[in-house]
Amino acid sequence: MISIENLSYNYSKKETLFKDLNFKQDTGNIVGLLGKNGAGKSTLFKIISGLVHVKSNGVEVNGFKPSNRNPNFLSDIFLVTEAPFYPALSIASYVKVYSTFYKNFDHEKMNQILSDFELKPSHKLQKLSHGQQKKFTIAFALATNCKLLLLDEPTNGLDIHSKSVFRKVLVNAVGDDQLVLISTHQVKDIEAVIDKIVIIDNGNIVFEEDMITILEKLQFKRVVSLEDKTVLYSEKSVGGYDAILPVINEEETEIDIELLFKAVLNNAEIKL
Repeated sequence: MISIENLSYNYSKKETLFKDLNFKQDTGNIVGLLGKNGAGKSTLFKIISGLVHVKSNGVEVNGFKPSNRNPNFLSDIFLVTEAPFYPALSIASYVKVYSTFYKNFDHEKMNQILSDFELKPSHKLQKLSHGQQKKFTIAFALATNCKLLLLDEPTNGLDIHSKSVFRKVLVNAVGDDQLVLISTHQVKDIEAVIDKIVIIDNGNIVFEEDMITILEKLQFKRVVSLEDKTVLYSEKSVGGYDAILPVINEEETEIDIELLFKAVLNNAEIKL
């Protein structure tokens, strides 16, 4: 699905973003792409979708070179940006016009997700709140049934209830023949839906693992003290420390993605 080999990319002659980046992903996964501000997550999405041209021949998505912008490539990929443009159209008019660009668009799915998000086809896009506009974009993206969905900060602007609905519709709408990449700083919003975590830092992938392996190998606990020398990483918290430890006696705990992210960026020895 996505194959990137030895990708180098510069913002300018003096500032290198990616140097020999390797990134491969297959269908059937919802992947959380995490990184600090400026790590290159949004730029990577633009390279994958062909919005940013790179000279490297080592970038292939769904059998195409993205920067060629082949119509068959574009009809099977959808990028949800953090701040999409909304024309002066109703939801119904927008769907009528733009759904034709996507060969597998499902109008029934679109109507169902709109209902889940409490949106009506008669609503005018430019009169919706930022959160409502974001919900519409998510609904349209999922209804395209594209093989590749790139969601850049999809939960920004959503209230607590809408975030819950987002998780439900995402899991229900995505099939095994699709790949979803979610770039976000709101890691708590996606903990329950992602299959894999990828962390990018200083232009490279510094951590990549599926959630099942993390559950099998690591525990996330609050401990009173750090006398236990098996602690791999910890941070001071109310009543003790939030800690990452190796799994003991096959005991499973909930994954704290935020703590894991901090551990990786602080060079903790998290070996799985």
